[in-house]
Amino acid sequence: MVIRLAEKKDITQLIKMRWDFTIEHDESKRTASYEDFEKECQSFLEQAISGKQWYIWIAEEQDTIVSHIYIEVIQKVPRPGRVTYPFAYMTNVYTIPAYRNKGIGSELLQTIHEWIKENKYEFIIVWPSEDSIGYYEKNGYIHCLEPMEYFPI
Repeated sequence: MVIRLAEKKDITQLIKMRWDFTIEHDESKRTASYEDFEKECQSFLEQAISGKQWYIWIAEEQDTIVSHIYIEVIQKVPRPGRVTYPFAYMTNVYTIPAYRNKGIGSELLQTIHEWIKENKYEFIIVWPSEDSIGYYEKNGYIHCLEPMEYFPI
């Protein structure tokens, strides 16, 4: 198993995995246009992989991506009297079904934890699904108060 940051050569696989992940959790999305989604996701991934805001970590086996985690780095506004470090927003955490419950996601997460420490990010935030709470707890995550949301009408 190789764990590394995604490269442009991975985009096609990442698009398909994002589609599969969505369909797995919301079958009604299956009728959406894959071509439209592919075009939008391609553009996002090209920018994400070449930029410094998003980091897409993957676990691959024999050139096939079996798991991924997307990290967005969020810069904080500086505050007097302290050094300001960014934090990480983790999303799109997915392992293809045939590779689940084998420790791959946890291994990927441990690599990210080391990277977070090396880069002095303040913390990682993730909004887990009910099904994934146990995964995060066994990897050292704790519950925090829910954020507030605003939805413009």
